Amino acid sequence: MAEFKAPLRDIHFVLDELLDYDGHYQQLEGMAETNQELRHAILKEAAKFAEQNLAPLRRSGDEEGCTWSEEGVSTPAGFKEAYQQYVEGGWAGLAMPEAFCGQALPSSLALTVAIINMQANHAWSMYPGLTAGCLDTLLAHGTEQQQQKYLPKLVSGEWSGTMCLTESQGGSDLSFLRTKAQDNGDGSYAITGTKIFISAGEHDLTENIVHVVLARLADAPAGTKGISLFIVPKFDVTEPSQCGKRNAVHCGSIEHKMGIHANSTCVMNFNEARGYLIGNPNEGLKCMFTFMNNARIGTAAQGLVGSELAYQGALNYALEREAGRSLTGTKSPERPADRLIVHPDVRRMLLTIKALNEGNRAFIHYVSQLSDLELHGNDQQKQEGGELLALLTPIAKGFMTEAGLEAANIGVQVFGGHGYIREWGMEQSIRDARISTLYEGTTGIQALDLLGRKVMGDGGKTLTQFITLIANDLAEMDDEFARPLGVKLQEWGDLTQTIGAAAMNNADEVGGASVDYLMYSGYVILAWMWGRMATLAKEKLTDNDDVFYLAKVSTAKFYFQKLLPRTESLKTTIETGAQSLMDISDEEFEQLAEIC
Repeated sequence: MAEFKAPLRDIHFVLDELLDYDGHYQQLEGMAETNQELRHAILKEAAKFAEQNLAPLRRSGDEEGCTWSEEGVSTPAGFKEAYQQYVEGGWAGLAMPEAFCGQALPSSLALTVAIINMQANHAWSMYPGLTAGCLDTLLAHGTEQQQQKYLPKLVSGEWSGTMCLTESQGGSDLSFLRTKAQDNGDGSYAITGTKIFISAGEHDLTENIVHVVLARLADAPAGTKGISLFIVPKFDVTEPSQCGKRNAVHCGSIEHKMGIHANSTCVMNFNEARGYLIGNPNEGLKCMFTFMNNARIGTAAQGLVGSELAYQGALNYALEREAGRSLTGTKSPERPADRLIVHPDVRRMLLTIKALNEGNRAFIHYVSQLSDLELHGNDQQKQEGGELLALLTPIAKGFMTEAGLEAANIGVQVFGGHGYIREWGMEQSIRDARISTLYEGTTGIQALDLLGRKVMGDGGKTLTQFITLIANDLAEMDDEFARPLGVKLQEWGDLTQTIGAAAMNNADEVGGASVDYLMYSGYVILAWMWGRMATLAKEKLTDNDDVFYLAKVSTAKFYFQKLLPRTESLKTTIETGAQSLMDISDEEFEQLAEIC
């Protein structure tokens, strides 16, 4: 099994050369000192921590998994020690305000560090990952007293956080939510109900766990308009930030999952647990979207886990494994066979992984810049960055996780039969990557959000602005990439109008086209990223023949010739409409189920 190596060269290319993070931070208040020298130093240390402390626990953690008992949940061997080193290194508070002992660095830099940790050990990274969303929610919506009470220990990493949304009867549809909140009359509420699929809901890494919980007040209206948000700590908190009595919230069991075995996925039981209202009554969903959007961007980044591990593992294997002879003549006559790398189909698989992986890396760091603008920009930047971020978040979450899963599958295929064997570590990537397409809203839910809310919700205004933004780059882009991208931009707008017109007569046309539309959007955005990267790389090659830049240009050509044409079939399936999806009635499906 290949040892994990943080892809710092490509990260630096994207941040320093492609997206000009120095210029980006210069326009943000208080961020100008986060220059290239500082970023490189931080990322070098992050890579060292991930490679030395997290990556060695990836396979052992998967094999051991978490253990439940009435006393709580135990994480695999080594996880607690790695977490303690993470806390001691000050990694938990990178992007948090100095007022709460954070380092006040940009959120985009903290995400870059988090991505390195994810790639080294997906399951471990989810423990601090959930805390980040809890922090953002309290910063945005908590009272000053709540912030003073909870944030210092959450920022330091001594405590961790979760979000508790899902219930068994409703899944992603929160209108079915049943958890109740009864006013105790003293500023607190008694929270009663059961939540499922709660990542990091119980573990032994921190002394306290702060749950952010959705529940209904007694007089709340039905549906999503009657949901409120509460802080429910595992141990009640006394002043200042000290653990008091054990609260009435317990882990009833942990799920037996396909992957990410080393992260505890819990059934959490709240039995009149003491909780505290965040924000206004019945506005919990509005507040919770802060946490959910944070989680969706983090989950999008998890798409890079499957693709990066697939690329590193498959490339090293293809360079070492010998099998067959090259069709154009023997390449290694002194050996009994040539290496896998000589075969065109193996190269097709490797380049598919590389193109998706590096294209999505550029995409997520562009999205992360928008998040910075929304948080730290001036009023105009906040508005424009926020609108564009809202449009791109469902595309990033849906497309990147689907691409990561595809890359993980291809990685196994490069290994052949050895990819199916556990010792090589490739099959774990598939099992771990599969969950990213599901939680924080499945690909179908992201697609409906994109097409129904984000595109048609404002009459296509934000999408048109984004397409114009990309079109403005075409004049500076190498013509080899600008011409086909320009065609796709026009087509993207035309397809949007086609769906909108069809939906006026039949709303099912939106649902029938949504996933194909999301994937189409993702491929066009990656074409933009690859066009920009290849153009930049070509400019760099005028001074040298650096293999890194040569590979960028070659991979861009591969993307435009072999992957971007996937949009043609997506265009066809969008244009054929939803009729074939609805031809079989519900009653006929019921009859078919009986036949089965």
